Amino acid sequence: MNNRELADIFTLIADLSEIKGELIYKTLAYRKAAENLAGLGRDVNDYWKEDKLQEIPGVGQAIAEKIDELLRTGKLKFLVQLKKEVPPSLAEWLKVPGLGPKKVGLIWKTLHITTLAQLEKAARAGKLSDIPGMGARSEAAVLAGIESLARRSDRIPLGRAYPLAQEIAAALKKVEGVVAVEPAGSLRRMRSTVGDIDILVASRNSGPVMEAFTHLPGVARVLGKGDTKSSVEFGDGVRAQVWVHPPERFGTALQYATGSKDHNVALRELALAKGLSLSEHALTRTDGTGEILCAKEEEVYVALGLPWIPPELREDRGEVQAAKTGKLPKLIERKDIIADFHVHTTWSDGSLSILEMAKAAAKRGIRLMAVTDHSAGLGVAGGLDIARHKQQAAEIRRAQAELGDRILLLHGSEVEIHADGTLDYPDEFLSSLDIVVASLHASLRQPREKVTQRAINAVRNPNVDILGHPTGRLIPDREGADLDMEAVFAAAAESGVALEINSHPSRLDLDDVHARRARELGIPICIDTDSHSEDDLDRLFYGVAIARRAWLTKVDVINAWPVEKVLAWLKNRGRKLNAA
Repeated sequence: MNNRELADIFTLIADLSEIKGELIYKTLAYRKAAENLAGLGRDVNDYWKEDKLQEIPGVGQAIAEKIDELLRTGKLKFLVQLKKEVPPSLAEWLKVPGLGPKKVGLIWKTLHITTLAQLEKAARAGKLSDIPGMGARSEAAVLAGIESLARRSDRIPLGRAYPLAQEIAAALKKVEGVVAVEPAGSLRRMRSTVGDIDILVASRNSGPVMEAFTHLPGVARVLGKGDTKSSVEFGDGVRAQVWVHPPERFGTALQYATGSKDHNVALRELALAKGLSLSEHALTRTDGTGEILCAKEEEVYVALGLPWIPPELREDRGEVQAAKTGKLPKLIERKDIIADFHVHTTWSDGSLSILEMAKAAAKRGIRLMAVTDHSAGLGVAGGLDIARHKQQAAEIRRAQAELGDRILLLHGSEVEIHADGTLDYPDEFLSSLDIVVASLHASLRQPREKVTQRAINAVRNPNVDILGHPTGRLIPDREGADLDMEAVFAAAAESGVALEINSHPSRLDLDDVHARRARELGIPICIDTDSHSEDDLDRLFYGVAIARRAWLTKVDVINAWPVEKVLAWLKNRGRKLNAA
């Protein structure tokens, strides 16, 4: 068994134990063990062979004994007995948004059903609403959750795939004889989710590359090993492939492997019109006079009479025609972002003080930072009431005095948009802040008309400057609200409110399609980190990647503007800028 398989077993134990009604500290212990096993950088079998299982964080004697039994026998008596008490199919119900273990246990024990299909049938028949503590709203939420679950995929979130790909590439670059290493596929195009991780290597000697790849830390299984391609599965279930190509053919191989399929079809048609056949190996003259070898990807595009097209644009959305006519945009880059309008501190659910966060941001080239801790309505995040906001304003002034001109601080708030469409603070207080980000966090499953109206109400409020992570989605666990985006865009275009691309890899919201549409309508866009820690500040490039996929330039993004222009924009919106 590998790390992922063991982690799945302990997650199942935790799920079934919770449904059964076990004490919470027991289920938490199993979940902690599962999390640490999934994220373990070393094969758990090595710890087992060395009798060091209890050195794994979260693994005490009882869990170590269970791991030992699983690795020795492939079975666990404890789990066999638990499955007799609680049907294991009930664990699938926990994937339905809004269904917790208590509700699962209540439905199971009341209706004596055990499968997801039976749950859906019971909900459609109106049987859930008759259960004490449920009701019609809960029944509708279960149905919506089941429908949402059916739309999910097994694709890997970008925030999980990208760091692993960088680790793989860094390791392979150290192999003797390697000339170049590049991720490819949807990862290189920076889609918000990816399939398997594809890595291309330029080298004349594939053997050492394949040996290094298949022996990387964290590899649980070698799925295949050959001269030109090898595949592995890591302990957390992520799969990766490596292809090795001769250096002189690396450019065409990288272009082909990056995709997208539709972009490649457009290039092949262009090649044929020029008497060439484009493959992953070379450009071949159709008259039989030989090949054009491309060591670099740029050479492929030059041979086709095009400038190099950035990978983020390669989705067959007009990029080839734009390249032909010299109209490719100069895409925004990470270095262009000098402001961050969405940052949390210890005043709500952040881990650093205002001063600490400001210093960390300044170190990364940020020259203007808005402190936007949660409003009081988001109680789970320790939101601020008005009295605490006034205390925070004083701390911001003290921090600014110590920071000098290294970075400019604004006093703002991420304000909750309530289920009824009102905002968390009265207009009088909102107007006193330097900047206001309004966001949806709860009641995202409301009917389309209602949740859309909530967003529109916020956008039309003259005291709101930015609509934060507009749909409220969490990748891969929660779909965003079913907003009528055209209606939201119309309101934003009229009011001048900016729409946020949230850089956190679990959000990446707005997505690239909607961000491009917003740009077409002249709506201001910002790219924010939604930072709760110093590490979160380093995730800005994810948001920049989404903006690049949306064809945005630094002119389109307000936090790439000079600080003076940003302040002028806020003043034009009626801000007094007390902190500034």
